[in-house]
Amino acid sequence: MTNRRAFLAATTALAFAFSANQAFVSEAFAQKKYDTGATDTEIKIGQTVPFSGAYSVYANIGKTQAAYFKMINDQGGINGRKINLIQYDDAYSPPKTVEQVRKLVEGDEVLFTFQLIGTAANAAVQKYLNGKKVLQLLASTGAARFNDPQNYPWTIAYNPNYVSEGRIYAKYILKEHPSAKIGVLYQNDDMGRDYLAGLKSGLGDKAASMIVGEVSYEVTDPTVDSQVVKLKSMGVDVFFDASTPKFAAQAIKKLADLGWTPVHILDINASPISATLKPAGLDISKGIISTQYGKEPSDPQWKDDPGVKAFFAFMDKYFPEGDKLNTVNTYAYSVAELLVQVLKQCGDDLTRENIMKQVANIKDFTPSFALPGIKINTGPNDFRVNKQMQMMKFNGERWELFGPIIEDTGPSG
Repeated sequence: MTNRRAFLAATTALAFAFSANQAFVSEAFAQKKYDTGATDTEIKIGQTVPFSGAYSVYANIGKTQAAYFKMINDQGGINGRKINLIQYDDAYSPPKTVEQVRKLVEGDEVLFTFQLIGTAANAAVQKYLNGKKVLQLLASTGAARFNDPQNYPWTIAYNPNYVSEGRIYAKYILKEHPSAKIGVLYQNDDMGRDYLAGLKSGLGDKAASMIVGEVSYEVTDPTVDSQVVKLKSMGVDVFFDASTPKFAAQAIKKLADLGWTPVHILDINASPISATLKPAGLDISKGIISTQYGKEPSDPQWKDDPGVKAFFAFMDKYFPEGDKLNTVNTYAYSVAELLVQVLKQCGDDLTRENIMKQVANIKDFTPSFALPGIKINTGPNDFRVNKQMQMMKFNGERWELFGPIIEDTGPSG
């Protein structure tokens, strides 16, 4: 009897131990969920970058982000997993983007694409990636078509939504220049048309009377001189320039040539000093107004800012050949920082569905370069990452911030 009891006790204990072990193993497996491109040790992501071609100035986005992820990997990765960033040159050519993105998805089998650069490039692969249910994560564009959770649930852009930015300029104009005669110069593509739509949306029923001229240009046009002359002839006193650096610089020069001094508002894409204002002439750029959501690294007010100091230390160690004062690099750093936050939120559930869920559930995240008072919030029906901005004016040497943080609380698209 004693032996039998001992046997029963032993077998019961063994069964309990086996059951407990199975539960532990099952729990461990339940906690770790992966899609293609993720393992216990790696998170494989893909990116196209214009390392060559006319827009190779944006190559620094890819270079800075590669350096940032090297730093993260040196620190142990994210939850023990190293980021494997695979980058291909698309020369800012949409057909090339299509080719390279297919290679990333079907050849390299990345978990998701990250920061594909440019509106046209992203538009070229949006349907393909959504059809494959592969994330088009934090795309480098602000066109409204990339904030469409219902039709494109696998696409989310990082840049300030052009429609939102347009509405923010409208708020500023209504407050500071309520009797303005507005003339709009815009690039005839998704970007320019979105800015115009946002401006009209923000002005509301006053748009029809306040906007006295709308003139577009094509990216293949040699200059925008004739467009600027036309707007001047319409009696415009607020000139809204929704363009890119090359054409913005031309417009600034033409305004000076004409001796025309309207209130000049410039969209954020064309606001970099190095790409637009220096080529145009810093002296004749004085007084231009734009918006910003990130700290300018050259602004002396941020010299002791912990986030800016950390960025400078990062650049010294991981990208020493890069320009620490170039806002293209600070932009790239900020996007990479946000991606790390999203992946941390994912924990051990690295499925595409959960990554999308997490990027659409960012609550009060404050990036290192965010202006004081600006936080990132997203939701399942609002994929806009940056919708708070502050106005700024160029003083002839650098941008100076002024006024309160302005948030677009209008429609999300």
